[in-house]
Amino acid sequence: MKYFHLVWAALMRRKTRTIFTVVSVLAAFLLFGMLDSVRTAFADAGNRVSGASQLITMNKLGLGSQLPLSMQSQIERVPGVQAVTHIDWFGGIYQDPKNFFPNMAVGSNIFAVTRDVTLPPEQLQAFQTTQDGAVVGAALAKKFGWKIGDKIPLEATIWPKKDGSNTWTFTLVGIFHANKAGDVNAESQMLFRWKYFDEARQFGKGSVGWYQEQIASPDQAERIARAIDAISANSDHETKTETANAFASSFISQFANISLIVSGIMAAVFFTLLLLTGNTMAQAVRERIPELAVLKTIGFSNRSVLSLVLAEAVFLVVIGGVLGMLLAMAVVGGLKAKMGNTLPMANVAGSIWGEAIVLMLVIGVIVGVLPALRGMRLKIVDALAGR
Repeated sequence: MKYFHLVWAALMRRKTRTIFTVVSVLAAFLLFGMLDSVRTAFADAGNRVSGASQLITMNKLGLGSQLPLSMQSQIERVPGVQAVTHIDWFGGIYQDPKNFFPNMAVGSNIFAVTRDVTLPPEQLQAFQTTQDGAVVGAALAKKFGWKIGDKIPLEATIWPKKDGSNTWTFTLVGIFHANKAGDVNAESQMLFRWKYFDEARQFGKGSVGWYQEQIASPDQAERIARAIDAISANSDHETKTETANAFASSFISQFANISLIVSGIMAAVFFTLLLLTGNTMAQAVRERIPELAVLKTIGFSNRSVLSLVLAEAVFLVVIGGVLGMLLAMAVVGGLKAKMGNTLPMANVAGSIWGEAIVLMLVIGVIVGVLPALRGMRLKIVDALAGR
């Protein structure tokens, strides 16, 4: 800290250049904080079941494999399980693929298991008694201007009807609201009766995509998960029971290798950052060659000059990196509140901050080492003579 004022003066020598460089570093670490929170969430999602009040049971082979409906009664008998429902991903399209929203065939007792939304009692009764009945979230109804009694057609992408048609039409009988204010994700899906779906589909009758369980005590989650998986052990439909967060991660992983994508993006971002910041430091040192020569003239050693330039590079990266990570914390917090479990994200803290600090120091040293070596090796007479 003895020569901090010299480092700061060097950075402020070209304020505009410094500001733009800091903003570039900020943007890189904002992306790092956000993307690494997603990668960390996907990496950790399946590691712990304890503490969960809702569990998901799916085929061990993945979401592409079904489970027999007969398992529901067996799961219901597991001690600690309060309620069980079954769900199938439908994946229908409303009018245009751009209008995508989650739509699923569910058991009529879905609202005894799903605790994050509320459906008025009279609408719940209508849902349980209307053959082609469907309910949608308030945000989805508002988006498309739907009201109770409307007919909603969906084009099947997975499940054709047994008459060969791909068009499924549902009657809107209810609109549910999220229990947590601002949870647009919970209000952006459509649910319809599984019985109607099973009777009308062309194949897969009597099978379900996954089971969702509400359990009595989160402390018993691990025991209950093991007991559920033991039901189908050594059968042709072995199961994997996990938390709702882990299931959301597995579901998204069916479409892409999130870890590989995140790693690829960050590699490209930091490679570009190295080039940009390295060029900035090289230019800054080149402009200050006479000043560095003066420092040597008044007694600064080669090692001192090397340290000053390296400190300047590291400090420049750390300023932008810390600001970017703080901004990432705020953005991730907001996204988690809005998106719920659709895109699992870990808090930007602990290990993510540790990785970020290491990256800041490594990048600072890499971009500063060559300009620093040039400053250390310069000859005073040549530098003052402009050679």
